Order: sequence, then structure tokens, then C-alpha cells
Amino acid sequence: RLALQPYLQLTQAVLAGDLGSFVTVLERNSEQFTKEGTMTLINRLRHNVIKTGIKSVALSYSRISLTDVAEKLQLDSPEDAEYIIAKSIRDGVIEASINHEKGYMETHDSVDIYRSEEPLKAYHARIRFCLDIHNHSIKAMRFPPKSYNDSLEDAQKQREREQQDLEYAKEIAEEEDDGLL
Repeated sequence: RLALQPYLQLTQAVLAGDLGSFVTVLERNSEQFTKEGTMTLINRLRHNVIKTGIKSVALSYSRISLTDVAEKLQLDSPEDAEYIIAKSIRDGVIEASINHEKGYMETHDSVDIYRSEEPLKAYHARIRFCLDIHNHSIKAMRFPPKSYNDSLEDAQKQREREQQDLEYAKEIAEEEDDGLL
């Protein structure tokens, strides 16, 4: 339990988007992380911490200055905040725009996808696919392939041969019985 405590603290920092506590946990336990070979992975988590922090800021504020974003995310400068916000906008993490002249980020209302035609189109395509499979299956069961008829004829011929073999075996058995008497 104690060995996993630093990882729990890291997880909590990532979920909260708190870069300060993330860096604190990282500095406090860097020796353990290096020894266990997880340091490079944990360093890559820094981006996730920042993205989570930006998401929470974007949800909380409709307009916020880049200086305040840098302060809340505990970044070094407003320029860092501007770069990270621009990357988050480009990656689709947040719906926002940056006003470079006035130095603020303004979030946009997210579009409710369920009020659009997209879900209807997606369901329609899925239902059409299922119905096509159903219709093809019905057609396949209704008209068996021609090779199926050939195998039926082969089965009938095989039964006739087996019947002939049985009759022949009975005749031989009767002849042997007659010869013994």
C-alpha cells in the first residue's frame, strides 16, 4: 500500500488538473519513479494534467485572461498559457478562441450533438445495414445454391449403393448359411 501511495497522489493530481501538486509529488518521489522505470511515463502525464486543468478553467469561465489561466494552471508565463490553450483548441479539447490583442480566452457554448441530425443519420445507417444483412440471409435460405442439389443427388446415390451393399451382404450370408447346412 505504501509503495503505491505516490501513484495515488499522481492520479489525484492528474484528475484534478493541479500542476502544482503534480510537480510536488514528482519531485518528492522522483528517485522511486526512476528506480521503477516509470519516470518517462510520468513525465508524459504532465500534458494530461494541463489539459484537465484547461478543461476545468474553460468550463468555469466564459472569458478569462491568459495571465489568470497561467496563474490557475501554475504555468511560467501567459505566453505558455496562450500556446497550451491554442494547442488544446486545435486538438479539440476545448471549444474556445483566443483574443491575442486583449490577451484573453473566450469559451464557446458547446454544440449539443443530440439536437442535430447526426444521431438520426447514424442510427439510420446502422438499421439499414442490419436490414440488408437480414434480407440477404432470407434470400440465401430461400434459394439454396445449385451445388446443394448436387450433394443431395450424391447422397441419394450413396444410399442406393449402401442398400445394394446390404442386399449383397445378406445374399452372401444366406449362401454361406445354405452351404453349412
